[in-house]
Parts: sequence; C-alpha cells; structure tokens
Amino acid sequence: MAGLELDGSNPDVSLLYDINGLAKAAPTWFDRVMEFVGEYGIMLGLVLVGLWCWWSMRKRGTAEDSVTAAAAIVWAPLSAAIAILINVPIRGFVERPRPFNDHDGLEVLIHGKTDFSFVSDHSTLAMGIAVGIFVANRKFGFIAIGLALFAGFSRIYMGVHYPTDVIGGFALGTAVALLLAPLAMALLTPLMAAVARSPRVGWFVRSKNAAVAYADEQDGARGIPEPRPGSGRGDLGEKDLAA
Repeated sequence: MAGLELDGSNPDVSLLYDINGLAKAAPTWFDRVMEFVGEYGIMLGLVLVGLWCWWSMRKRGTAEDSVTAAAAIVWAPLSAAIAILINVPIRGFVERPRPFNDHDGLEVLIHGKTDFSFVSDHSTLAMGIAVGIFVANRKFGFIAIGLALFAGFSRIYMGVHYPTDVIGGFALGTAVALLLAPLAMALLTPLMAAVARSPRVGWFVRSKNAAVAYADEQDGARGIPEPRPGSGRGDLGEKDLAA
C-alpha cells in the first residue's frame, strides 16, 4: 500500500492534492472556519438535526410512531459508537500513515495527528449518525447525510485524510447503522415503550397525542370520572331556555 501512496499516478493521491489545494488558495480566515467546522461544527450540526428530528416526530406522531422514532433516534449515536469501536482493529491492521507523513506540499490545517489514517473516525462517526437519523426519518436523514458528506470533504481539505479514508469511513458507518438496525430496533423499541409509560421520563418518548391519552388514563386510575352528556353548563343553559 505504501508504494501506491507514494506513486504520483495514484488517483487517491491526485484527488488529495486537488482538494487540499483549495486550502492553499483560500484566505486564512476561511481555512480557520473550515478547521472548526470540520473538527467540531459538523458534529454539533448532526446532534442538532437529530434533536430536531426527535422533537418533530414526538410532536406530530401517534403514540406508536413516537416510540418507534425514539428508538431510531437512540440508535443513531449508538450505531456510530459501535462503528468507531469496529474501526479500532481496522486501523491497527492497516496501519496507514497520515498523508502529510508521506507527501510533501500539503496544506495541513490541523497538526498533532499521530494516529493512523484509514479509516477516518470523523467520517465513520458522521455517517453512522446520519444514516441512523435516516432510519428514523428520511427528510431529516437526507439533511444529516449531506452534513456527513461535507464532514468527509473537510477531512481531505484539511490534509489529514486520503479520499479513500473518507470513503471507507462512510462505508463502515453506513454498514453498521443499516445492518444492525433490525436487531437494534427489536431491542430498543420495547425499552422506549417502557420509558413512555414512566410518569417521570415518559415525556422523552410520548408524543403530544400520547401524552393526552396518558393523562386520561391516569385520571381514570385515580377515579376521576369523565364528563357525561348533560353535565356541562351548555346543557344546563339549553334546559333553562327550553323551560
């Protein structure tokens, strides 16, 4: 692999120089923005998209939908974490050096990276979360996947990863999020249903409609009768007028 990495005809290296060359041509302030966005900003954006998805589905969905949505939202970060753990032995097996260790002339925006390059942790984490959100809701999932793609681009732009590092991260994050989703949902859905029945933390799962139904159930359990026809003021007023 080292021979290919040092070969100038390798398209992986050529694309690395092409994308990283944008950093050389960009003003310093823009590189600083890309450094923050690529390292922290996109991850924060994915968290916000996940919270937005959870709030939207909890607000509008039925009781059953809210439980399923909550399980899928919880699966998003879990799938990303599992993918990162799987990447640990992959990195140790491949042992690919960072591109700036083998190639001169790169504009490296983030220094101090001493670990191996393949697979990109940031790309794995971002795509794992994004595909997990996609499992919950396609509209929000497409937004999250767009952010994840930009996260991968930023890693090449900053000179800390090869394009194939990023592609490998995307593949790993997607595979874990999708292949393990059926098992994860089978385990998480009953757990979220149990949380929904909790009077203290049930709000995390229950939709607005489910919350109303839950309140009615609690009133019934406490012996509070429901209003009966003819017991309201409107009915009394109608009787008085009829008299």
